[in-house]
Amino acid sequence: MKGHLQQILLHIAGSLAFLALPFLFSPDGSERGITALWDVAPMQRDFLTYLLLLGFFYVNYFVLIPRLYFPKKYIVFIIAMLACYTAISLVPPALIPRAKLQESLRPAKTPGAGWQRPDEEPPKGRPAGAPHMQRPMPNHFFTDPRHFFLFLFVVFFSLVLQISNQWRRTEREKLQAELAFLKAQINPHFLFNTLNSIYALALERSENTAAAVVKLSGMMRHVISEAGNDMVDLGKEITYVRNYIELQRIRFYGALDLEVTVEGNPTGKQIAPLILIPFIENAFKHGVNPDEHSKIRIGLFIHQHTLRLDVFNHKVHVQADDQEESGLGIENTKNRLLLLYPGKHILTIRDTAGDFFISLTLHLE
Repeated sequence: MKGHLQQILLHIAGSLAFLALPFLFSPDGSERGITALWDVAPMQRDFLTYLLLLGFFYVNYFVLIPRLYFPKKYIVFIIAMLACYTAISLVPPALIPRAKLQESLRPAKTPGAGWQRPDEEPPKGRPAGAPHMQRPMPNHFFTDPRHFFLFLFVVFFSLVLQISNQWRRTEREKLQAELAFLKAQINPHFLFNTLNSIYALALERSENTAAAVVKLSGMMRHVISEAGNDMVDLGKEITYVRNYIELQRIRFYGALDLEVTVEGNPTGKQIAPLILIPFIENAFKHGVNPDEHSKIRIGLFIHQHTLRLDVFNHKVHVQADDQEESGLGIENTKNRLLLLYPGKHILTIRDTAGDFFISLTLHLE
């Protein structure tokens, strides 16, 4: 909503600045003043031309480019450009004919008055009766190179803006597709193994069975309802991470040296959904083996509008398929960080023969 309002205000400011150009660059502006210029027919024709060009910009931006240029109907698009150029060329002369221009620029009949109008005060710094060179009669739009190049500028500027917006929309759709993929996917191996762990707890009539089911249902609810949003509450995302860790603790009970630290207040802060979990999931994939010492350290620290995630694990022997899948998950998350937090994140990865460590710092909304 805020970005939409800023875009509207930017369009209003740009439109007003564009319509002010004929007054600002008029050769008579410094002598007559803005108010007096409005009474001059050539200025009225110029202003009308700029107004039509502004209208053409929005017609081209919102209608012609999306409906003709992007669908590659180039011939129809060029015909539409020529039609718009012709209309902009003919309307101002039709409304403000050349006779009115000549009347506006008619020189005074007083001897020695030059091109000064009879009802006009002599320009500042020039005595009465001194010659005053008036600007020449404005050319027709078809033959005025200034207006022609201005028309071309409007065409190309609207094209550049639309192509840029189209690229940004494509990137957003690509990002949404990635998020939708994550939303539809809870790692099948993780889900299968977790259900097996819960089943084993149920057979043992463990008191942790009900808690494990609740945590799993909470995770699934988060993925289904929240992961499709651009941003989610940081508190909910931390709860999702906690549930994931606790389920892994249940799954690898007795074979895992795990420490988790969470510090800071997440209230009122938001984060991109599922942006933290791939790094934590990676630690469990590479750092847990019932036959080896499995050490994992996870720290989540929140300070004002900054979040830092530290994940450390000893490397253990894992299957090749799990290594490949984990590597793709890390690369995918790197790309999402570049799209979601450009210039607002720091990712440090230290990969040695025996250990793996990542530190992610995010500037939160």
